[in-house]
Amino acid sequence: MMRTVLVTGAGGPAGKALGRQLASLRANGLEIFAIGTDITALSDENFSMTVQVPRADSPDYAPALRELVVQTQADVVIPTVSEELVRIAGIAHLLGEGEREPAVVVSPPAATTLCEDKLFTMWALDAAGVAVPKFTGGAEHATAQSALDAFNGPVIVKPRVSRGGRGVRLIEDARNDWGGVDARSLIQAFAPGIEYAPQVYRSPRTGETSVVVLEKTVMKEGRIGNAVETTRLAAHEAVDVAWLAESAVTRLGLVGPVDLDIRRDEHGVPVVLEVNARFGANSEHAPELLASVLADWASLVEQLDPA
Repeated sequence: MMRTVLVTGAGGPAGKALGRQLASLRANGLEIFAIGTDITALSDENFSMTVQVPRADSPDYAPALRELVVQTQADVVIPTVSEELVRIAGIAHLLGEGEREPAVVVSPPAATTLCEDKLFTMWALDAAGVAVPKFTGGAEHATAQSALDAFNGPVIVKPRVSRGGRGVRLIEDARNDWGGVDARSLIQAFAPGIEYAPQVYRSPRTGETSVVVLEKTVMKEGRIGNAVETTRLAAHEAVDVAWLAESAVTRLGLVGPVDLDIRRDEHGVPVVLEVNARFGANSEHAPELLASVLADWASLVEQLDPA
């Protein structure tokens, strides 16, 4: 039975990775009609169809997405744009028409909200006893020197609401640029050890969780930033990282695919840096996540074995 899968943010790293995986599944005989949406005109042969849509912060966004879902009779909607997750989580049950509701691959609104703002994420994980680096809001320190003294070492400054590694800075010296650090920022102690990108899936039906740990071997900004190269670790490696990732996802109440950033501190202890309540750019290295989504959310279990 043909299933229609709609992927938002198809022009971004996460969306492109899903497009390639969906194309591979089609090539192997799975009956999928893949639709990719983006805020710019897009041409990608990995999608059966591409559609330009308004920005997530536009008043036209939700009506346009709903109309597209209805017109294409989409069976599954997979959002990959951070800015749209909270809005989609709130209206997921309204995206269909009549009795035809698509399966929207998104966590509950409360859990999604906690991951939209990185300060909220830190508050929630810290309160739940999940290991995170020392942190505070950006307004707490007016200068780099103040932050370096309070944290007793280098710090990471990042926007509380952003995608990927945008706006992330490593501050190691009082002379480093502190411009723009304010209440919209998050300050974290810099964890100098190995960085990982765990790919987690938690079933909305059973709560069962699986984790694939990816080690970031090359990063865009050298010691920080998005992963340029990763290595998939065996199940017996970095088991403490896998356990921490699962704990974070469970404690936050997330379901579906989740992309995390975890790093080891100066003592070798893993701490959670960020949690993205969606597919990430590295999901191709853990294809079982998409297999599980299709099995759980699209009723494709007869055609596809997520194991």
